[in-house]
Amino acid sequence: MLTYIIRRVMILVPMLLIISFLVYLGLELTPGDAVSHMISPEISGQISAEKYEEMREALGLNKTFIERYGIWLGNAVQGNFGYSLSGGVPISEIVLDRLPATLELSIAALLISTLLGCTLGVISALKRGSATDSGLTVVGMFGVSIPEFFFGLVAILVFALHLSWLPVGGRLMPGYETFFDRLPHLVLPALVLSLMMTAGVMRYSRSSMLDSLSKEFIRTARAKGLPEWRINFIHGFRVALTPVIVLIGFRLPTLVGGSVIIEQVFQWPGIGAEFIAAVRGADYPLVMMIALFSVFAMLAASLIIDVLTALIDPRVRLGEK
Repeated sequence: MLTYIIRRVMILVPMLLIISFLVYLGLELTPGDAVSHMISPEISGQISAEKYEEMREALGLNKTFIERYGIWLGNAVQGNFGYSLSGGVPISEIVLDRLPATLELSIAALLISTLLGCTLGVISALKRGSATDSGLTVVGMFGVSIPEFFFGLVAILVFALHLSWLPVGGRLMPGYETFFDRLPHLVLPALVLSLMMTAGVMRYSRSSMLDSLSKEFIRTARAKGLPEWRINFIHGFRVALTPVIVLIGFRLPTLVGGSVIIEQVFQWPGIGAEFIAAVRGADYPLVMMIALFSVFAMLAASLIIDVLTALIDPRVRLGEK
């Protein structure tokens, strides 16, 4: 297993290089640049071409695409990700300031969706063909079909504005600092963000559990007279958990990068909202940093999932042909 992990880590470097080049190329092909977004339309006609070029030169935008990418890559290898073109703030500070909020929201949503999804999926599989199974299937389809922003707006309308149980948005009120102070602000966005994933985990859990219960070792366990709860949860659910772990593991980096809508709806000060602002303002260095972080999280999740799968399922042997 150690050899497999080392080999995967070595592959990680060229993959990040290729993806970083493609992302930088995509940004280069987008219309406009950071200077055009920094200048207000009301005064754009008052700025001469010479002044415009001076601003481009100050930001290094007058260099060729390859030169700019080479400079960015050289700095990134040294751990220097530069400064935001729009605000002049070090990009590392922006990410470190925004990342905890996004991780807090994403991990909370992941925990909620995992517990609910696995529990409801197993119940649905054990009650196959019953009214409970049909009802949970309908709820799952409903959860997958409705957009997250709609759930978010309804949640704000009902629980924040009408019932006044929870705050409308934001992460923390002035004068509050601890996690328990933030908890009321976290409840609504975490629940809404977890809804679609809960439905997906439930469907995967149900399908995987049904497949596991049809295996030969389950019939052997029943023939030995083992208790039904032990057959279902110790033997059946352990095997059924393998594909579910793959789904859950890949969802965390997706949640980190894909919580943009929820962060916008609930005014959550996370990295997703910052990414949207950077794209709109053509803030290339900041976009590159956030994009690479998301890619690295996805690749790291892939490696962690392979290792966890091998630990849970003894039939999996990493690195063996």
